[in-house]
Amino acid sequence: MTLSVTLFAVALIVIVLWDAFEVTVLPRRVTRRLRLARVVYRSIWTPWSAIARRIASRPRRESFLGVFGPISLLILLAMWAAGLVLGFGTLHWSLGTTMHTAGESPSFRTYLYLSGTTFFTLGLGDVAPRGPLARGLTVVESGLGFGFLALVIGYFPVLYTSFSRREVSITLLDPRAGSPPTVGELLHRHGRDHLHHLDAFLHEWERWTAELMETHISYPILAYFRSQHANQSWLAALTTILDTCALLLAGERDGSVWQARVTFAMARHAVVDLARVFHLEPRAPSPDRLSDTDFARLVELLGKAGKPPADPAETARRLAGLRRTYEPYVNALADLLLMPLPAWIPAELARESPGISAESSGPRTGSGLPAMWSPARKEIGADRRPE
Repeated sequence: MTLSVTLFAVALIVIVLWDAFEVTVLPRRVTRRLRLARVVYRSIWTPWSAIARRIASRPRRESFLGVFGPISLLILLAMWAAGLVLGFGTLHWSLGTTMHTAGESPSFRTYLYLSGTTFFTLGLGDVAPRGPLARGLTVVESGLGFGFLALVIGYFPVLYTSFSRREVSITLLDPRAGSPPTVGELLHRHGRDHLHHLDAFLHEWERWTAELMETHISYPILAYFRSQHANQSWLAALTTILDTCALLLAGERDGSVWQARVTFAMARHAVVDLARVFHLEPRAPSPDRLSDTDFARLVELLGKAGKPPADPAETARRLAGLRRTYEPYVNALADLLLMPLPAWIPAELARESPGISAESSGPRTGSGLPAMWSPARKEIGADRRPE
């Protein structure tokens, strides 16, 4: 029995220390499903998101979800600390280490108290270890307590620096694509006179998606940190960039969309890897995000911007193939994180009558919508599959 308790205590200490190392120090994705941090986050997020789904008011729901990231981080740190205190206290108790107490025989609670005061380096002195084994364990736990404090001090700035850099670009997207961002608003605001700026714009977002992928794979907790405004999110911004690149590629006529091609590949790489981090099964959004009327409006906006597609039907087919390579992944992330995906056309533009009729926007399914999920030839990024 004593040996079993000792092994349990040692295993608990090792598991907590290794989990803290993987979360805060290891700069790469951990593929193992069974992890302490993953169990803690799933246990907290499941009831938290269930409560959020019942909140009808979107601002109130976003405010409720907005505090999850910081609170869950504090809970995780508290769980690590409690696990180490419990592990060392149980180890003292199972080994029967001797200690000096004020006129009472040591109990399990006394050992936990000694472990707690040692880990948090209180140094009260009312309970003191005696003997080489007890003193050795106390020194080791005290050193881990100092290291844990240093880890926390160094971990928070890294997280919030990455969060701040992510949010700056999302805020800069507002004057270009609206809030929430949409492809239609992006094309509408750039128009014919400023469409040439899109190459520089997409180049900046290529780098942003690369940084997003690296930081959110290393620190998945950042995915739960929400933007300052209820109608903005990192997932909506990333989806808008993918939509924009897909539309430009689908309507390509003269090979002048190279930047859209590489940005699309980078952004799709990011969403696929992030879906794998959370072990999500990709599934297409239902209902379809792009209606026939919205597609006709996009064709009109492309024409006004000086890039009218030569064949709207072919453009619809190519766009369907490109969308199949990323929409199931962003939809899975949206369902998990409760971050709504952006529309293709903002409401104010959708209310306007498109200059091109819906009948000329491409092939239809039996429901009258474009055949967005019909088989299409392999396009940019379609060959990139999760391993």
